[in-house]
Amino acid sequence: MPTDIVVDAMGSDKAPEPEVRGAVLAARQFGVRVHLVGPEDRLRPLLRQALRGQRLPVFIVPASEWITMDDKAAQAVRSKRDSTMRVGLKMVREGRAAGFFTAGNTGAAMATAKMVLGMLSGVDRPALAQILPTVSRVPSLLLDVGANVDCDPDNLVQFAVMGHMYAKNILKVNNPRVGLLSIGEEDSKGNALTRDTLPLLRAVKGINFKGNVEGRDLFNGQCDVAVCDGFVGNVALKSIEGTAQLLSASLRESLKSTVTSQVGALLSRKAFAEFKKRLDYSEYGGAVLLGVRGVCIVGHGSSNEKAIMNGIRVAAEFAQAEVNLGIEAALRPA
Repeated sequence: MPTDIVVDAMGSDKAPEPEVRGAVLAARQFGVRVHLVGPEDRLRPLLRQALRGQRLPVFIVPASEWITMDDKAAQAVRSKRDSTMRVGLKMVREGRAAGFFTAGNTGAAMATAKMVLGMLSGVDRPALAQILPTVSRVPSLLLDVGANVDCDPDNLVQFAVMGHMYAKNILKVNNPRVGLLSIGEEDSKGNALTRDTLPLLRAVKGINFKGNVEGRDLFNGQCDVAVCDGFVGNVALKSIEGTAQLLSASLRESLKSTVTSQVGALLSRKAFAEFKKRLDYSEYGGAVLLGVRGVCIVGHGSSNEKAIMNGIRVAAEFAQAEVNLGIEAALRPA
């Protein structure tokens, strides 16, 4: 039976066009049922145009309000009771859908998910987990990338367990190597938080903890899951995004600089396309909000239809793998 995924149709910077086109692509390629939440008078003409007469399981769920990037998250969550986020997440809570995707306000998405879905047993705080490319071509997972600016050691232990379960069930890594992101591999390196967390992680049964890891280990294939607080993770993620943009722009500029390089670019077009694909955020579908009682994926505000499509795919895969059941079992007191 097809998996039902709800999409906040008013989330992205250019909403609702990317959401509608992405929903149609996902329904066509992955066989999922997609529910677009938003104002029907804006969505209906776009959906009709995107379908081009084809019958696909893409439906519209009315919602009269939506939360913008400029809204203050806490205030908007309370005041906009018919927002696309609240309506969509309520469908997940009531079992009418298996997962939710938004490319909207991250803070509002997290606050609404916590309020509407609630937390998993054994989890104090949710964590945003981002998939990253590596040289080994097996992606790694970084969490938290922004849900919690301040954390204590117990929070990081819970993040490690959640990251382990996600890497094992979604990324299909048999025995994920978990590391604590720090400024050096030695136990003495880091701040008070990492030093206090290290012995707790070593005592956790069932995870393959490797000790401290450094920033380069996010990409060199030596670590499958890297754990940190949301302040460090968000700075790292934004730095990674900026570096990827710099590399792509510099490469493009270099290839256009001389006739010889232009000929070389033509001959190596396939290789350059593969390079761009590996750095393309739209391939990974967005960050997963781990720890809430349901499936919530948060995409980039600049998400295009491809990113929306892959966000829907990730939501469906997460729901089908029943990762949350594994997290609760792993965090259940002995």
